[in-house]
Amino acid sequence: MFDLPKYGEGVCLARMAELLELLAIDRLALQRNSIVVAGSNGKGSTAAFCASIARAYGLRTGLFTSPHLFRFNERFQIDGAPVGEDDLMRLVARIGAAIADIAKRRGEQFGAFEAMFALACLYFQESECELAVFEAGIGGRYDPVRLAGVPVTCVTSVDYEHVELLGDSLELIVSDKSDACASGGTVIYGENCRSLRPHIVEYNRNRKVTSLFVRDEIRIGGEAVSASRQRFNFGLRDYEFRSLDTALLGAYQFNNAAIAVTLFVLWLERARPGEASAGIEAAVRSGLRDTRWPGRLEVIAQNPLTVIDVGHTPDAIRQSLTSLKQAFGAQAWILVVGVSFDKKIDEIVGALAPSFDTIICTSAHHKGGDAAALAGLVRAVNPQASVHIAATIQDAFSTSQTLAASLNRKIYVAGGLFTAIEFAAVAHGICAKDLDFF
Repeated sequence: MFDLPKYGEGVCLARMAELLELLAIDRLALQRNSIVVAGSNGKGSTAAFCASIARAYGLRTGLFTSPHLFRFNERFQIDGAPVGEDDLMRLVARIGAAIADIAKRRGEQFGAFEAMFALACLYFQESECELAVFEAGIGGRYDPVRLAGVPVTCVTSVDYEHVELLGDSLELIVSDKSDACASGGTVIYGENCRSLRPHIVEYNRNRKVTSLFVRDEIRIGGEAVSASRQRFNFGLRDYEFRSLDTALLGAYQFNNAAIAVTLFVLWLERARPGEASAGIEAAVRSGLRDTRWPGRLEVIAQNPLTVIDVGHTPDAIRQSLTSLKQAFGAQAWILVVGVSFDKKIDEIVGALAPSFDTIICTSAHHKGGDAAALAGLVRAVNPQASVHIAATIQDAFSTSQTLAASLNRKIYVAGGLFTAIEFAAVAHGICAKDLDFF
């Protein structure tokens, strides 16, 4: 889209500030009207929850996320609708010209994510969004989202990822992500950050950043899971919202939803003090209930029941598998698995393979690892399983349909984003090779 490398040269903050100035982005309005979502896993769902609550409250709401699943336009949404093609081409041309000018003067290379963040800022400003929810790309300290300077952010979870950029310990990684928040602000931390609480609180102290933790200051209770819906109670200070429903499945969605509610409540208290709590609760209920976010334990077919998950870190994959069993039962599944060549294949196979007796090993068109090598690892981990090799996602789809019919089984597709989304595309008659991922 921008003909730029994924990452730019060095630290981007100075050139990004110059870019936003050239585009006439109102930085004070950006700070006042924005929320930033950082973290290792759960960012997309949390951002979607938050934007949905804001829309239900009656605010014109922008949402910037990554990656896209089927179309590039998905990354830039206003009130749930992706940016139109004409607007996208116009914005790309304007951003591209500004980047070329600054890059020439500074002698620096911009990255594609920097360009996309600037596009989102410009699109949301032109569209007069009252609230914009930005998902961080990598970390927070040097990520473009830091340019928003927002006082309300979160770290949904922390896991080992991008260690060459963020550091090789969870303390370093969570510190980097925490720096998306402006001094004097508040960071909301997901449940799996609680073990790092002493470090986090001390790290944030000198910048006078308040640290709130899910299941400590943010209360969750009454969790209930079914195959179509989840329910939980939420509490924060005097706010008590009972029996909140969400259609997004997975136990980790309680964490994400609670963070989203807290983000919106804290932002609203700063931006619009004195708003009626009854209106807030109604928006929270409606927003959580109506949120849709593809790819995370998503049911894409009923006959046979077919569930896909785009989780691609070992921890995310383990959480999704646990939630799959809770929602749909642990028995009578066929696993379709494919792992990208740059992921932790041993850990992913170790997390998935022991739970299935019929496994199809495949390779996505985009970054797919070798299916035969994957099958060898699966057999080593689970010698009793019936293991099939499908060279392509199309082959995996066909094989899964045949086996599901003959064995009366359900289908679970996991191991990585490209595997899950390409499988869903094939199921809907789209050629996997036609998808354009960034």
